[in-house]
Amino acid sequence: VQLQASGGGLVQPGVSLTLSCAAAGRTFSSSAVAWFRQAPGKEREFVAAIRWSGSDTYYANSIKGRFTISRDNAKNTVYLQMNSLKPEDTAVYYCASRGFSGSYYRATEYPDWGQGTQVTVSS
Repeated sequence: VQLQASGGGLVQPGVSLTLSCAAAGRTFSSSAVAWFRQAPGKEREFVAAIRWSGSDTYYANSIKGRFTISRDNAKNTVYLQMNSLKPEDTAVYYCASRGFSGSYYRATEYPDWGQGTQVTVSS
């Protein structure tokens, strides 16, 4: 599965930003897409995940209530709406696709990754 992440940018604290992740290729092999992020000097961390079917979503506690993950199956695209952004949300955001088994929260369960999009929250 090929993934293309977009939508990052430089924003001020408190504003909203929506990231997009377009999937192509062997999308039938993907059961879910997740967003991870990696800040400078830190490990990559799970942000949110959504299954391509059904209504199940998964969130990290650090962003729960501020970020919303959604999908458009017709466009093979997953979105991450980020509200009330904080400086600590600054990171490169990656989308990733996984198969049909394993944890939604571990990066090692996702074999396919997009190139990442930079989100910088600063006044």
